[in-house]
Amino acid sequence: QVHLVESGGGLAQAGGSLTLSCAASGRTFSSYVMSWFRQVPGEERKLVVAIHWSGDIIYAADSVKGRFTISRDNAKNTVYLQMNSLKPEDTADYYCATGPRWPPTVNNAVSWGQGTRVTVSS
Repeated sequence: QVHLVESGGGLAQAGGSLTLSCAASGRTFSSYVMSWFRQVPGEERKLVVAIHWSGDIIYAADSVKGRFTISRDNAKNTVYLQMNSLKPEDTADYYCATGPRWPPTVNNAVSWGQGTRVTVSS
């Protein structure tokens, strides 16, 4: 079992940047896929970015390509989400997730963080 704790959410202006961190505990971190999902109240939770355990395979949703970057530090058991050029439509609750399968989905994730809210003002 992997336990995940996110940090770094908050308020940003459009065009600004935020960095989210997800600290993981558990021996399987380095061999698992790490991902970030986001959810707007009343809507489905959607995959934003993901990184394979090797770090060589990365996915980014079309809506965030060129603006969001996911990275991982297996030595620190931490995954990061660097969000640049933020837009009001990026406002959501962001969840770190992990699991053994690629690509990650809501259904195959085995652990979730508690979520952190990102609010982007125009």
